Amino acid sequence: MDKKSFFIDSYVHIRDNRIYLNGKVVFSLENTLEMDFLKQAYKRLELKYPKYHKMDRISKLGILATSVLFDDTSIAPTTALVFSNATSSLDTDRAHFASMKEIVSPAIFVYTLPNIVMGEISIRYHLQSENSFFISRTFNAPLLADYSEILLNTGKAAAVVSGWIDLKNEEYDVFLCLIKEKGEIPFSAEKLEQLYRFENE
Repeated sequence: MDKKSFFIDSYVHIRDNRIYLNGKVVFSLENTLEMDFLKQAYKRLELKYPKYHKMDRISKLGILATSVLFDDTSIAPTTALVFSNATSSLDTDRAHFASMKEIVSPAIFVYTLPNIVMGEISIRYHLQSENSFFISRTFNAPLLADYSEILLNTGKAAAVVSGWIDLKNEEYDVFLCLIKEKGEIPFSAEKLEQLYRFENE
């Protein structure tokens, strides 16, 4: 099978109370708690998606990131999601464990899997394609690049959103990129690693 060339259409970072699109700040909030950042970003981006307020924090980060990433872009229903992180759903697992001391909350329990964020994104954007969530200690660009290329080369996805979405305590680190057949940035594991590390340094 001949391997095609693919491109990074756009990429988003969320960290340190800032949202970046293609390396440029699109929203920032100084000296605020993490929960306030999520609420203020929702308002500033004018998401108008009430379900957002019922989600766990990692799903909120996923919705914020894809809202910025998909802005002004037509998204095919066959767009796949390939995500990774180091902490799985630990943030929600802890909240669920705490709730078990009294009455278990079904609203928290439903978020005790890391891939729920992809379900929330798929519902929001009517995606009906493949999705995979990998747990690894650090950002693993070769794994994400290989899996994304397989989906694109085999025709199982028209596009792929691939990257890292991690949340531990009050620290969050989100990097997602939209990979398509056309674009300006050639897609490779090396480029994925470079774009992820850019804002981390």
